[in-house]
Formats: sequence, C-alpha cells, structure tokens
Amino acid sequence: MVPELVDKYIFLVQTFVEAGENGLTLEEVQARWEGRYGSAYPRRSFVNHRAAIEEVFGIAIVCDRSTNRYMIDRSESAVDKREATEYLINTFTVNSLLTLGKERLSGRVSVEDIPSGHQWLTSVMQAMLDNAVLTIDYKKYQSSQAQRRVIHPYAVKEFAKRWYIVAYSTEAEALRVFALDRVVALERSEEHFRMPKGFDVDTVFEGSYGIYLPEGQEPVLVKLRATEREAAYLQDLPLHPSQVLVKWEGEHAIFALRVIPNPNLVMELCKHGNRLEVLEPASLREEVANELKKAIELYEH
Repeated sequence: MVPELVDKYIFLVQTFVEAGENGLTLEEVQARWEGRYGSAYPRRSFVNHRAAIEEVFGIAIVCDRSTNRYMIDRSESAVDKREATEYLINTFTVNSLLTLGKERLSGRVSVEDIPSGHQWLTSVMQAMLDNAVLTIDYKKYQSSQAQRRVIHPYAVKEFAKRWYIVAYSTEAEALRVFALDRVVALERSEEHFRMPKGFDVDTVFEGSYGIYLPEGQEPVLVKLRATEREAAYLQDLPLHPSQVLVKWEGEHAIFALRVIPNPNLVMELCKHGNRLEVLEPASLREEVANELKKAIELYEH
C-alpha cells in the first residue's frame, strides 16, 4: 500500500495534471483535498507539499500571479522532468488504485510485481526528501553474508523490474548503486547530508545503459540492424535516449546510438536474438556473438 504522505503527493500531481493549463485556485485545491481526505488543507501544508513534490518528483507547481491560479510548470525543462519521472508516479498511482479499489477491480487488472518497491522504496524516498543518512545491510549475490554500508541516498532508479538506490557510499568514498531487493535491513540515522549542487541522476547515467555507472568511460557509436517488425518495437520503445533511425535497407532498419557498452547492454542485445544484429563496434559485436554461442552450446550438449 502507498504510504499516506506519498499518496498525498500523487493526489496533488494528478489533480493539477487533470486541471490542465487553466490550473486551480488555492480554494479549489483545498476543496478537492477536503473531498478526498475529509480534513482542512492549510495554505502552509500546500506550500510544503509543493516544495516536496518538486524535490522528489522534479515537478514544479507554480502560481500565475495575474490570476492567482496554480498549475504545473509547462516549460520545456519541466516537461522533460515529468517524462523522466512518469514511470515512478504511475507505479505509485496504480498501486494506490489497486489498494483503494481492490474488490471492484479484482481479476480485471494485472501488474508485474517489483518486491523491492514495497519494502524499502518509500522509506528511501522519505530519506531523500529529508537528506537523511541511511545505514543498510546489503547482501550481494556472490556474498554469503550481508555487509553494512552507510550511504547518502541521492536518487532512486528503476531498471528491468528492479529498484536501485544511487547513493554516496561513505566506505567507498564514491558514488555506488545498490539494488533495493538485496537490502536486508535499513535504518535511518539522525545525521543529514548535503546534496551535491546540480546533481541529476539522468545526467549521471545518460551515456550508460541500465544501472552501470560510467566511471570515466566515454560513449561509443553503436550501430544496429533490425528486422522490420523489430524496428517498429524499437521506435516505440528505444533502447537508449540517444537512439536514432539512420536509414532503411530493404526490409531492415539501421539504428545508431551513443552508449557505453556494459553487461546490461550486452544482455539486452542478446534478448532480441536474430531480430537484431550489432554492426559496430566490432568489440561489442564479438561480445554479443560470444554470449549467443554460449547459449547455443547449452542446448547442443
């Protein structure tokens, strides 16, 4: 179930999305709030919630002083931020609706479960909101015992049905990524940290694929050849924000993207089988081919 505070943030975002460009007066917001939660909504609470929504979701609710109406910032940068956090908001929204309408929607809605999101995600987001230091017991797949880590939770990132914390590790004295479903215990401390000025998680990962930190590597030009059917899927759901359609060669499409090759990317390319071919760089083509050969060997023997 979505915790009460996060539910309220989502309610406000949804309310202003539905209001569109006309926005809402404070009185209209308060009326909708009272209709939903059955309690008064002081101006101070609205101010605090607006600040929290902008910090957590990157969505600014601004006021047009000429009309005293509030609305979501429609500037280009704000739109980009909303798109980047859309999945996060939708995940909470669907979860909330399923809880509220469990009996009426039973058997009619199917969603894939992300276990880590239920146990730790909202606690981490609240710590992010307060810039609170966290202590986690973290168990890697290759480890038999959990290790304690003190972290500054900068951001959360979802990838391949798993949630991750992007955090500064005091032990490593560097940025690290922790899978939430590998956290076996989490404790919030009274200590607080200061966010690095201008930190943006999308900027950190913009040249990478998945949850691998760049760590000094530079993106390379990757060219792919896709079947006509696969090309349609790739155009609807690009592999990477840098992906562009270069040209058509008969019934095949040539795509190009700039990205740092890593195991996440290799596995994604393998997943497409014979519907997608890596043309360059040669090193990535060879790596994908080797992984596919290993898979074939499992079935040949």
